[in-house]
Amino acid sequence: MSETPTSPKPTHNEIIKAAIPTLAGTIAATLADPKADHFSEDDNQFLKFHGSYQQDDRDLRKTGKKYIMMIRGRIPGGVMTARQWCVFDELATTYGNNTLRITTRQSIQFHGVLKGNLRPLIKRINDSLLSTLAACGDVNRNVLAPPTPAYTQAREQVFQDCHQVALALAPQTKAYHSIWIDGVQLDNEDAVNQNFVDPLYGKTYLPRKFKIAFVIPPVNDLDVFTNCLGFIAVVENDQLVGYNLAVGGGMGRSHGNTVTYPRLADVIGFFPPDKLVAVAKAVLTIHRDFGDRTDRKHARLKYVVAERGVDFMRAEVNQRAGLTLAAARPYRFTTMSDLYGWRKAVDGTWFLGLFVEMGRVKDAQKTALRQVAEKCAGIEFRLSANQNVILANVTEADKTVINALLAAHGVKTENQASVLLAASMACPALPTCGLALAESERMLPGLIERLEKLCADLGLGGEEIIIRSTGCPNGCARPYMAEIAFVGKAPGRYQVWLGGNASGTRLNRVWKDMMKDADIENELRPVLAQYAKERNGNERFGDWCDRELLKEPATATR
Repeated sequence: MSETPTSPKPTHNEIIKAAIPTLAGTIAATLADPKADHFSEDDNQFLKFHGSYQQDDRDLRKTGKKYIMMIRGRIPGGVMTARQWCVFDELATTYGNNTLRITTRQSIQFHGVLKGNLRPLIKRINDSLLSTLAACGDVNRNVLAPPTPAYTQAREQVFQDCHQVALALAPQTKAYHSIWIDGVQLDNEDAVNQNFVDPLYGKTYLPRKFKIAFVIPPVNDLDVFTNCLGFIAVVENDQLVGYNLAVGGGMGRSHGNTVTYPRLADVIGFFPPDKLVAVAKAVLTIHRDFGDRTDRKHARLKYVVAERGVDFMRAEVNQRAGLTLAAARPYRFTTMSDLYGWRKAVDGTWFLGLFVEMGRVKDAQKTALRQVAEKCAGIEFRLSANQNVILANVTEADKTVINALLAAHGVKTENQASVLLAASMACPALPTCGLALAESERMLPGLIERLEKLCADLGLGGEEIIIRSTGCPNGCARPYMAEIAFVGKAPGRYQVWLGGNASGTRLNRVWKDMMKDADIENELRPVLAQYAKERNGNERFGDWCDRELLKEPATATR
């Protein structure tokens, strides 16, 4: 981070990372102080590396800030044992708001946790052999892997590769164990701590977050092109032969800031499986060395790829990983949806895809899944990047038990949700997220009902349209891939994007810059009516929008 008199200054985050490279801050001291109801702003930044965000209940702001914490698990590939699910369920009940929020990165978030309960919760997660380290922060986040066991035996190798990469890219700071396991504040003045340099990340880690996903065509259920680094498995005769490498994707943008935009990753070559960790480290260190540390809104890897080009990326990967990327192998994606209901896995066991409305496990569904985990200790709970749950490795006997438990609590295994609702996704937004400009999770189910009625009126009932919403433009629910997306701009007002596709290979585009919630049906009615009349055969809404409604050439919309 050397500076010249004319070079831009590094951001404050870069300054505090350099000053306390262990990422310890004064977190442990604040935890131990009963008079402190919240953390300092610097500690709030450090907390992200430990898997937590400091928030406040925005519904209560008129009576003063009520500080609460969000904690996110690091769960590689989204796979949990039944025992781990029980632990998370208990923690949500004891310390959180009695819900488990499944994320778009195959993780679980706890909301509404008080400062005094933060350490007991994180320690218990570690006791269950999971973690929160690097679930947030300027590091590699939770690594995604295909959750569905229905397609190929190669999934097991891909899942193991996911774990291998997650372990290889984990930060090495001893502050995490010191704070959350031992309850001890590191001495930030100690020379050893002041001079700590992470062997992979260096002293100041990455300029911003880094996201990785593994995927197996033809199913793109992880939206692989929205990641900084994507590994597209090439499978022949049920054997993994290597990966196509995709780099430079990302959703985040800011309203009115033209240097920020969503971007799909570029596929730059193919490599064999034994080079996986070397390639992962190569791409991550390119971000470390070339990412923008002067503007956090422009700091993601996607801007390095966009501005320096794929030839630069390919040459850097080859040099850093000690290989020569081959030409990308052919692949094709057909869907990014989850499978619902009971189905047979490739190994002959059963799995059950359960729809979770807006990713929020609560009420009867939460109780039922807790009882399933208690009764069926050998099954796996797999979290999907579409915010759903898959119960896997289910025997015939366990299937009978699960059906009975779910039925007793009114949890359906078939016809679980309407077509539109099953294909929808929203970020949490209000009241917990400090960045939300509008409602999202609390708004979308009601809007879906309104749009279902509209579609039925126009003869489109039962037609799947992928609909996503976010409370701000940062893109946590990957709205810029949806056929219809509502991106919050102000309370009750949304920017509307149209034209994504079912395979997750095309960005949508802005259709209306600002639309009131109350006007949505009236604004969409003529468009949907025109689509119903003019579409070609079974042409999807997003494809029709891209072909007919949005006739300007597709670009990465600012």
